[in-house]
Amino acid sequence: MGTEAMFGIVGKDFVIIASDQQTTFSVIKMKDDYDKIWEVEGKLFAASGPSADAANFVEFIEKNIRLHTLRTGLPLSTKAAANFTRNELAHSLRKGPYQTDMLIAGYDADGPCLYIMDYLASMEKVNKAAHGYGAMFTFGLMDRYWNKDLTLAEAKDVIRKCIAELETRFVIDLGKYRCKVVDKNGTRVEDLYA
Repeated sequence: MGTEAMFGIVGKDFVIIASDQQTTFSVIKMKDDYDKIWEVEGKLFAASGPSADAANFVEFIEKNIRLHTLRTGLPLSTKAAANFTRNELAHSLRKGPYQTDMLIAGYDADGPCLYIMDYLASMEKVNKAAHGYGAMFTFGLMDRYWNKDLTLAEAKDVIRKCIAELETRFVIDLGKYRCKVVDKNGTRVEDLYA
């Protein structure tokens, strides 16, 4: 768990993920415009942890999911992609572990789904999720405001409340946030304040 914040919420027909954009090394801010949410074969993979671990692991997963699609002609479902990712993270624990916490979101025939995964490769399908120190301050807000018929505008409002809570209570300013949505039309960047 680092000085990061990443949130995911399942709505009525979408999943929204938001993440801070800062990368750090020790006590040094390296970048403040880093995108921690990757688009992989129509799914969103948000990864937190040391930036090298997160980038290397997600790129490895991305290339292998793409290879599967090219070999079989069939895209992986979100559940299958999440299970493949969990399996690869579990295998890496025994050789060269990645310190990467992830949120995996997608939209399938069954509707929207969100998976939370930690660096020890434990995974769960959830309706709301958070990683990093931001999780400590925001799970209560998400519990309070989440419902199964959440609209995109309501979900963006919950994310804004989470960010406002962090800005009020967390000692470190995490700066800007990037937000992406996946739904039946694919993935897109969403402006939180529009």
